[in-house]
Amino acid sequence: MVRLRYPIPPASEITPKGVRVRRRHFLQQAGGLLLAAAAPGLSAAPAWQAGTADAVQSPFSTDEPLTDQAMAAGYNNFFEFGTGKEDPKRHAHRLRTSPWSVEISGEVDRPGHYTLEDILAPHGLEERIYRLRCVEGWSMVIPWLGFPLGDLLRRFEPTSRAGYVVFETLHDPEQMPGQRSRILDWPYREGLRIDEAMHPLTLLAVGMYGEVLPNQNGAPLRLVVPWKYGFKSIKSIVSIHLQEEQPIGSWEAQQPAEYGFYANVNPQVSHPRWRQATERRIGEGGRRRTEIFNGYGELVADLYAGMDLRRHF
Repeated sequence: MVRLRYPIPPASEITPKGVRVRRRHFLQQAGGLLLAAAAPGLSAAPAWQAGTADAVQSPFSTDEPLTDQAMAAGYNNFFEFGTGKEDPKRHAHRLRTSPWSVEISGEVDRPGHYTLEDILAPHGLEERIYRLRCVEGWSMVIPWLGFPLGDLLRRFEPTSRAGYVVFETLHDPEQMPGQRSRILDWPYREGLRIDEAMHPLTLLAVGMYGEVLPNQNGAPLRLVVPWKYGFKSIKSIVSIHLQEEQPIGSWEAQQPAEYGFYANVNPQVSHPRWRQATERRIGEGGRRRTEIFNGYGELVADLYAGMDLRRHF
């Protein structure tokens, strides 16, 4: 069970003054440091050494034990680098994350191509601990470093016609050899309803475990939507497009009977090829009961009031 801290206090009360001052200094250099750390040929050492002790804790954090860092970095679904769970770690060193830019387009008043520095500079990086589950039935507890997606979207001023947000992963088969296969129609695409995207629990992550996000975990910028199955949390984002109509994600297009648009964690809806009532927590023996909305129902259930979650899976 996720133990949430209520009520949610303002940031000024969450963050001690000394931490805010240190963080402000860090933010002045954040974009350049992250890019330098990820540049080919340079040291792989993290761009900062904050660690979990000094990082600001999100009020949404769970106090469950963290997944071992090496396991979280070495057991992934990132089909751009291969279909095996260890393939991403084996092949992701090919990915060049500097320079990196993200195109913001569609129903926004401020479209354009923005560098990673543009995106990161105005934000504080808060460590947030979430349980992240994927559709196969395994889960982890990871301390993400990032900021709410909604904070970024507001900067680009969505229009009243913006009903959905569509994300796209880098498409470069030379760097991502898994894209040479026909398992999906590349590039990888996923989407959220605008109210889901603006929810404060929807995170854009740039790090984990107090370090720069590893390539195999979605560097340099990935989505984290902790109440949905893992395929919704798209990695290595290069495009954010706002539009009026509901998009079709990559897995939904490939296998619509198995992967729906919403992908909310719902133990009452079985995948056609496996049950989802239980899950395997990486690093633990046995299985545990899966919770509706991954245990975040108190925060997100209202988003789906009146919907049939068996039909809108």
